[in-house]
This record gives sequence, structure tokens and C-alpha cells, in this order.
Amino acid sequence: MEKKEMVKRPITMAEAKEILEKVNVEEADQIQKRTIDYLTKFTKVDAKTAVKIKNRLINESGLTEEEAIEVINILPTSIGELNALIAGWRKIFSTEKKNLILSIINEEKSKGE
Repeated sequence: MEKKEMVKRPITMAEAKEILEKVNVEEADQIQKRTIDYLTKFTKVDAKTAVKIKNRLINESGLTEEEAIEVINILPTSIGELNALIAGWRKIFSTEKKNLILSIINEEKSKGE
């Protein structure tokens, strides 16, 4: 039997939700059930939209993949919310860059709805 190699990479909550939705709920363990419930309640966009936002944030605003994923999981709607998120990264962002991040989020969310 061929052994599959596991690849670890960060994913958004939306991507995790999409993966876990493929699990048969009756066969899922308690942690999987709780995780599915949590993701259903708190995921704000679908996986396809999340990937589009992530790619744009990385390519257009220069965020790292981890930073982009953090932004997508929170989906800030104002400069204040974005500032609270960025403060944990110990980086300084220009107002233009912050506005770009928010505009990418808004554009892609409106396309996904």
C-alpha cells in the first residue's frame, strides 16, 4: 500500500469548513463535530472567495500568506478593526496599504455574495 505524504500548510476557516463538510457527520468524532459547528457559525465567506481574497492580498498588498489568512478569518470592515489585527504583527502599514486591504476584501466579498 502506497503511503500518502502529508503536507502542512495554513488554510482559512472557509477552506477548513469546506474540507470538514465532506466528512460524514455520523462518523465524525466530537472534535470534528464541534469544529464544523464553530466554522458554520463564524465563517464569513465561502472557500472560493477566501482563496481569491488571499491571493489578491498576497499579490497586491504584499501580505504574507499567514497574514492574509488572519485577515480573511476576521474580515475587518474598518481601519480600526484592521489596526487591531495589525498591532499583533508588530508592523507599520501606511493608510494607503490599509485602504487597499479593505478594498480588496469589499470587492471580493461583493462578488461572492
